[in-house]
Amino acid sequence: MKRLFALILSVALLAPFNVLAATYTLDPAHTTIGFKVKHLMIANVKGSFEKFKGSVVIDEKDITKSKVNVSVEIASINTNIAKRDEHLRSGDFFDAGKYPVMTFESTKVERAGADTLKVTGNLTIKGVTKQVVLTVDGPSGEIKSPQGVAKRGASAVATINRQDFGVSWNKKLDAGGVLVGDEVQILIDAELDKQ
Repeated sequence: MKRLFALILSVALLAPFNVLAATYTLDPAHTTIGFKVKHLMIANVKGSFEKFKGSVVIDEKDITKSKVNVSVEIASINTNIAKRDEHLRSGDFFDAGKYPVMTFESTKVERAGADTLKVTGNLTIKGVTKQVVLTVDGPSGEIKSPQGVAKRGASAVATINRQDFGVSWNKKLDAGGVLVGDEVQILIDAELDKQ
């Protein structure tokens, strides 16, 4: 009986220390996971992924203990051109049939300014995992939506080389250069719902 009482007391005493860490999930109706890449070496083409899920654990006491975990359905890619989207799903690019999901899991969170974080993590595309650093604006302070849901927001950017992940199809241009650039900018605008 004394052991049970001691266990309950220790859990009760430790509970306040965990109160400042909260879990949020991505709100799919108000989150965009997108990208842009050079086309013909002169202009940017943008696209996004329409199906994804993710969680963010924010530790208010020590933001460096926060964690991010996101998975994205490759087949949900949308550049507003059906034929191009089909090509991007094919083996030339993402090979969505064989590799249906890409993931990001944070390994380190660092402060990079008053309202900026550097979130380092493992990005996996086509079965290849590489370390990527996201520059994050936020997270914002928590507010309540009209429906009473506690929410926060954040934006993130990173630049990757698609060749590093085996997303390598290209075509040389007669005038020199290539059809699709290798450098891809990842653009994320996230609204987070508290769980």
